[in-house]
Order: sequence, then C-alpha cells, then structure tokens
Amino acid sequence: MSQLRPALLAVALTLAIATPAQAAAGPAITVENGRTQPVFSYADAVREHVYVESGVDSDADGRPDRVRVDIIRPKESGPGLKVPVIIDESPYYDNSGRGNEAERKVYDSAGNVTKFPLFYDNYFVPRGYAVLNVDMLGTTRSDGCPDIGGKADVLGGKAVVDWLNGRARAFRADGTPATADWTTGKSAMIGKSYDGTLANAVAATGVEGLETIVPISAISSWYKYQRSNGVVYSYDYASWLADYIDTDPQAKCQAVRDRMDAEDGDDTGNSNAFWAERDYLSGLLGDASKVRASVFVVHTVNDLNVKPDNFSTWWDALARRGVPRKIWVGQYQHVDPFDFEGRRDVWVDTLHRWFDHWLLGVRNGVMSEPRADVQTGPTSWITQRDWPAPLAARLPLRPSADGGLGLRPAARGATASFADVAMDEADMIADVGTAKPGRVAFTTGPLPLDLRLSGTPTADLTVRLDKPTSNLTALLVDFGDAARVDWRRGQGITTLTEEDCHGESTAADDACYKKVVTNVANRPAEIVARGWIDVQNRASLSDPSPLPVGTFGKVRWRTLPQEYTFAKGHRLALVVAGTDSTYSEEPGTGANVTLDLAASSVSVPFVLGTALTDVPGNRAGFRGPSRVELPEAEPEFSFF
Repeated sequence: MSQLRPALLAVALTLAIATPAQAAAGPAITVENGRTQPVFSYADAVREHVYVESGVDSDADGRPDRVRVDIIRPKESGPGLKVPVIIDESPYYDNSGRGNEAERKVYDSAGNVTKFPLFYDNYFVPRGYAVLNVDMLGTTRSDGCPDIGGKADVLGGKAVVDWLNGRARAFRADGTPATADWTTGKSAMIGKSYDGTLANAVAATGVEGLETIVPISAISSWYKYQRSNGVVYSYDYASWLADYIDTDPQAKCQAVRDRMDAEDGDDTGNSNAFWAERDYLSGLLGDASKVRASVFVVHTVNDLNVKPDNFSTWWDALARRGVPRKIWVGQYQHVDPFDFEGRRDVWVDTLHRWFDHWLLGVRNGVMSEPRADVQTGPTSWITQRDWPAPLAARLPLRPSADGGLGLRPAARGATASFADVAMDEADMIADVGTAKPGRVAFTTGPLPLDLRLSGTPTADLTVRLDKPTSNLTALLVDFGDAARVDWRRGQGITTLTEEDCHGESTAADDACYKKVVTNVANRPAEIVARGWIDVQNRASLSDPSPLPVGTFGKVRWRTLPQEYTFAKGHRLALVVAGTDSTYSEEPGTGANVTLDLAASSVSVPFVLGTALTDVPGNRAGFRGPSRVELPEAEPEFSFF
C-alpha cells in the first residue's frame, strides 16, 4: 500500500498538469504574476460599431435615442471566449478630443473606428479585454440632445451596460439586431472629467454588470460643479456646455438648451429639481446608496474646474456604504494620472491590476495595499491607510482683534468689518497687514513646525449684516517662499517631445504618448483652501432664509478639501471677504458684514505628530499653553 500511494500521486499530478495544457490549446486569457498577459493580436482585433437603444427620447423626435458604441475586442472573442469590457463614454470624441494630446476617433470607409483615443485599447485588448468608446447621447454619432448630467446622459450610458448583459437592444448600421455574445457582461467605466462623471452617474443607478468604475477628476454633483452653497460660479453654464459638445445644427437641440436655462435657477443660486436630477450623491436618478461597483477615485486638490469637493463628498458617501474603493490624490489642476510626472508606469500597472481583480477575479493583492496614494510635493508621493490621513484631527484657529490667528478666542465684543464687493483673490490676500474695505485678514506668527493639512477645513463664522444676505469667502493662505506645483501654468505640467509606449500599435493607432514634467514655481504665498457661501443658504440650499438685518447669526460651511503642508517658519492666514470674482460671476451685494471674532473660527484637520508650541513674544503667534492638546477629531463623515 505504501508503494501504491506514490504511483497514484504521480498519475494525479500528470492529469492535473495535462488538463490546463489541453485547455490552453484554444484561445484563453493568460495570467502570470497576478497580471493578464498580452497574448492577443491588437492588429487583428475586431473593430465594429453598434447602436444601443436607450429608452429615452431627448430630442423629441418620437423615437428612442440610440447610443453609438465603437468596439474593439480580441479576434478570438465570441461565444467560445467571453471577455470583460472597459467603457469610456464621452461627449468629447469629435470636439475637444481626449487626453493631453486631444485625440479624436478616426473612422474607416465602413464607419468603424481605426484610431481609438487614449491607451486603453492598445494596452488592454491584447490582454483579453474589449474596449468600448461610447458617444454620449447628443454628441458625435449618437442620437439625441445632451442634457448635462440629466436623464439622457445617465440612461444612455446605463443602456450600454444593460445591452452587454442582454437587457437592452442594439442594432448594426444596416438595422439588423446586434448581440454581445462575446462578453462576460462584466464591465468597467473609466474616464476623466465628463467621462468620469458619466461613470459616477451610471454607477449611482445601481445597474447590474457594472463591476467597477474609475472616475478621474469627475463630478458627483452638478450643483457642486456650478454652485457653492448658493454662490453661482457662472450663469447659464449648462446650456453653454450642451451647445459646445453638440456638433449637430444649432436648431436641433435649442429647445433643450432653452429649457435648461429656464430651470437652472441661476437667479437665486438655490438647489432645485433641476440640480436634484443631476446629483449622484442623493439625487432623483440614482445615489451613492445604490452603487454596486467598486470605485477607484482619482482627483487633484488644485482642480478648480471640477472642484475637489466633488470627489471628497463622493468618497465619504461611498465609505459610509462600505463600497470597496481606492484613491489617488494629486496636487495638479485638471490633469489625468497618466500625466502625473514619474507616475505613468505606476498608474498603468495599478489600473491593470485593478481591472484584472474586479473584472476577471485575479488575486493580485491590489485590495490589500494601502487605500490612498497622496502627492505631498511636486515629485513626492506617500501611501497611507485612507484619505484623509487617518490621524488628522481638527484644530480650531481663532481670529483676534489685533489681526492675529491663534488658539484662544478673541475678547468678547471684539469685531471686524468689511463690505461684500466683488474682489479677486489676488487682492484678497495682498498686503494682509493693511486694512482693506473688502476683506479682513488674520495671520499666525512663524510656524514652529511643519503642519500637514489633510481633509476639509470648516469655516465657522458669526456675522451681522445690514442687508438680508451677503456672499462670504473664506481663504486659508500659506505665506512663505516654497517650491510648489505651479498648477496655474499648463495645469501643472509641461508636455515634452519624447514619448513612451504602453500597449501595442498599428499604423493607424499607436500606443505612444508624450512624456510630461511637473511645473514648479517659487511663490511667496499660496491659497491653500477656499470656501464660499451665500448667507441666506446657511441652513438650506433649496429653502433660503435671509439673516435678520442687524442680528448676529451663525454661518458654518466646509471649504474645498486640501492636502498640503505648511512649512516651519511660514505664516498661516485666514482671509474673510465677500464675493470672490475669481470664481464667481455674481456682483457683490454691497452688504456691510460685521464678524464677531469671539464666536468665529476656522477648523483645520491637521495630521497628528509633533505638538504645536507657543511662539513667545509674537502677538500673532499661536496663543496657548506650551503644549497643545488637540481636540478629538470630528466624525469622519459629517456634513455642514
């Protein structure tokens, strides 16, 4: 019996080894070292297009809008080899283009795409994925009218996921039905800006089959994109953007644009049903509680196009729901992680492992790594357990009558006043030691140590007005020379002539893209955090309540989030002003604003580490004991 066991074991091992070898004789996705391998020909891939029926009629022509879907997939894919899908749905394929090099689709005589923008097709198709470039409804070769985050935008993309799972119809150009018999039905959505916004929106519907999304610099609430607590950034923006992305004749969708202008509530800045339809946190079409997909968020804290409260509130909502997630937080402006200097290879590999894990079930450890990658300087990154930094705790900084900013409240009855006039940020922070009628400013002395801000500061002000309302701006400013990412120039990057390649190429579609370097500048000051509010929206975004004239009232709101280190020896400042003309087209209300200093503060999430110490003899220094006991951190997911 003891001699028989080795013989049986040898037979079993032979059978075990032989079975995969037989299976490998046919087309198969290959995994090595936790990553799918490029075993399929990119040049021979199937390139085709279909039109998916959406179920919405946004152009009111009596027919359901059809969504144009351009497909590239391995030649071997079909009923015998089903592959997962990566979707980039975009309104930009025939206007601004995609990526740093503004690539557009290029078509052959049969109407199929021969050049797919970006590297996703070049890299992932050889590894056993299908890549779909989807024209958002109302753009490029899709039917309909764009409605800027509304029903058509959302349900058009959802219909594509439904079609991949047999729940929607699609047709070829000749009108014959098209079925997706070549896919597992498991899909991902990815993209930057509007493309990533569509990924958020479709995920918020809870559609089955969408396994993961990768929203990059993406909107989670169109109200947040165009408003801040009642303050309007720009007027009639939705209709302007709809006109920009729609290359059809003007007349086709004019009625849709007119309706958006009538419904957007620009005259008040309040939230209403128009914005609720376009809110993916808790809106009419979907919300974070319905998200089934895992989420890999990428955003930059200096993105003042899609402002970073769009990612921070979305991230918090997903965390409350326990959604599997990962995040990269950068320092640039509106920049794709493919163009973060020194991170391109890291990005491609991380994305590769993310898709392999969520779409193919590959066990590669991507979910065991620290959840957050955070840029802490022009070329420096750290990883940490989560974002914001788990050890961040809120420290209330308080203004005083002598222009200081410290830990102790001002004397009771101390006030400071300014007028709500339209003023740009450069004027707001200039000459902070000099009185200006449109702002008040408070500064610390030289900081005794480095202070890292990680998260979202909160402005907590008590004000009195001589008119029913006023716009308020709160700025946190770092005064001190330092080399910082120059996100104002080229959004923080300069594009070089040298290229590198990620994926396989053809004569029509190469996988090579120009490298970039980070723009760095030494500046004497940097606005670190910004926040705006219309005082009458202090309690509700949809139901305004004017502040009784001559009466002090509490105004508390969150600024935009940040990730920033104030260097030792620098000064930290709080500037409070009226209307910020740098980011809002609103005129100032002209109200005189009186700030109750004793009842006002800004709460800043600093990372615990070295204790703050007093700065003896400096009237503007931190006032308090030699060692500061930091207050208990606020609950991680509180909203104001």
